Amino acid sequence: MRLHAKEFADLMAAFGPFEAKPRLAVAVSGGADSLALTLLAADWAKARGGAVLALTVDHGLRKEAAAEARQVAKWLRARRIAHRVLRWQGTKPKTGIQAAAREARYGLLMERCRKEGILHLLLAHHAEDQAETFLFRLARGSGVEGLAGMPRLSERADLRLLRPLLDIPKDRLRETLEAEGQAWIEDPSNRNRAFARVRLRDALPALARDGVTVERLQMATRHLAQVRAELETVTAMLLAAGATLYPEGYARLRGEPFRSVPVECAESALDRLLRAVGGSLHGPRRERLGRLCAAMREAGLGKGRTLGGCRVLPERDGFLFCRERRGNDAPLAVPPGAALRWDARFAVEMAKARQGSEWAKRARGVRLRPLGARGWAEITAAEPALRAVRLPAAVRPTLPALWDRRGVLCVPHLGYAREAFAARIVKRLDFRPVPPLAGPAFPV
Repeated sequence: MRLHAKEFADLMAAFGPFEAKPRLAVAVSGGADSLALTLLAADWAKARGGAVLALTVDHGLRKEAAAEARQVAKWLRARRIAHRVLRWQGTKPKTGIQAAAREARYGLLMERCRKEGILHLLLAHHAEDQAETFLFRLARGSGVEGLAGMPRLSERADLRLLRPLLDIPKDRLRETLEAEGQAWIEDPSNRNRAFARVRLRDALPALARDGVTVERLQMATRHLAQVRAELETVTAMLLAAGATLYPEGYARLRGEPFRSVPVECAESALDRLLRAVGGSLHGPRRERLGRLCAAMREAGLGKGRTLGGCRVLPERDGFLFCRERRGNDAPLAVPPGAALRWDARFAVEMAKARQGSEWAKRARGVRLRPLGARGWAEITAAEPALRAVRLPAAVRPTLPALWDRRGVLCVPHLGYAREAFAARIVKRLDFRPVPPLAGPAFPV
């Protein structure tokens, strides 16, 4: 049975209230699930005076992907639905390609929503996806947080990720498209058994014959979601009492409250801190997280550890979390007037350049990258008073700095500018982790 507009409106009501004339973005691959969501969302938004922007990510991993994106654009253009293609540029990893592609996809989608001023991104995960996620995470040894499945609502710094179809079987989405006379694209990677998710998907019918149905797997995730919500409430209390985020992109955690809570809450707090400071949407594997948590609670951290893009260092009454120096050193162009993100952690806004100004003349050669040990040595040689700055030594090399061909041009967090014009070229450089340190409890 197709999914009708009234039923979809009821699903969307759970995420309300929305702004007047709501603008939505929908991630659409061209598959049946995301195309059905796009059509439903477009009708929903239009009925309320709003509009939808469909976003297709071309990962550049299959030669057919570009043609498929053009086909999606053609279909949606015929229905007067705005559509954009986002391309994953750069070198692709040789291992862990699905995880890397997922991270890149979310990054591209969220960045486009920010540029468009869109507050809601809809994702087409459905009932079978939720069941596969449960099995996949169970196989990886996930704890309560992972086994609670995908949330219906995920809050980001300036965006909400909505999954209105989590209770809807995929067959109903296909029937919705058939009723609309809309074709779709079958992605061959969804049948590639080299991927664990595909093998788990293929196992669902056999599991169902023994009573492990999609519906029962969904029921398990709902029960675990309730447990996760309670866990996150306690975790938020721990972080409020014991953790501090600093505008330079690092954090501190007091040892006493961290050691006094149940280990599940301690691991949850640690995971949040690692993601906030390390800039990753997804936390480390549970086994590695558990080992680090145990070392911290048993005062066995030694000279420190690295995990999730972070260095975790012992301090007299707790722990210091700072960005690992590897992995965040790719130079980023920062043209005048640009609003972008650096290292998945900092929101950057550059000043506009008046024609003929020094900033206009020099902007092309300016890049944003970490200060590094060499940069720290350079600026303290130029301004020795900076050595007295109350900033942990491990944090100094990780600071965002603007460089040109001569070296360090400015370090906004230190108030350093080599030349007078450089003190005015950054309007905003705010530490704003994509996953907030603490937010609303997991939606049940």
